[in-house]
Amino acid sequence: MNKKNILIVLSIVLILFITILVESKTVHKIIYPKKYPEAVEKYSKEFNLEENLVYSIIKAESKFRENAVSYKGAKGLMQISDITRDWAKEELELSEVNIFDPDTNIRIGCWYLNKLFKEFGSLDLVIAAYNGGSGNVKKWLSDSDFSKDGEKLHMIPFKETSNYLEKVNKNYKNYNEIYGKEGIN
Repeated sequence: MNKKNILIVLSIVLILFITILVESKTVHKIIYPKKYPEAVEKYSKEFNLEENLVYSIIKAESKFRENAVSYKGAKGLMQISDITRDWAKEELELSEVNIFDPDTNIRIGCWYLNKLFKEFGSLDLVIAAYNGGSGNVKKWLSDSDFSKDGEKLHMIPFKETSNYLEKVNKNYKNYNEIYGKEGIN
């Protein structure tokens, strides 16, 4: 066999390997990881949330970087603002809060998501409120330019929040396809 034939055979093998890998869930699990599973499982159960939703938000917020800080000052895996941190510290009766600690950050993020579900009930509204603020979502729901029925948003005036909603929903769909959809605990 000459060098040209060897290269052709190796190329075919490489293409087949890549095709199998891309089609497999292995690549998808690399792109959509389930990092910090103990904390996500624990606090998803405690706050009645689907784990895949929590993973979807962490992926959108910080891409699983526990020391992430946004340009607005939100911190950690779930990008908790200082106001939310202080509110959670009081509500959850926490003595110390290291917002960069994954367990603490996920606990506060799940607590906050649970609060938003109690307030809005709808997944899309919860996701929009997590990013754009519950006060803004309430305001948009009462404005016919953004909500036709006062229950759903047909338009979100903040491009960042609109993009965020799309991103989290895409993540959520992919997590459910890769790992299976679980029910709320």
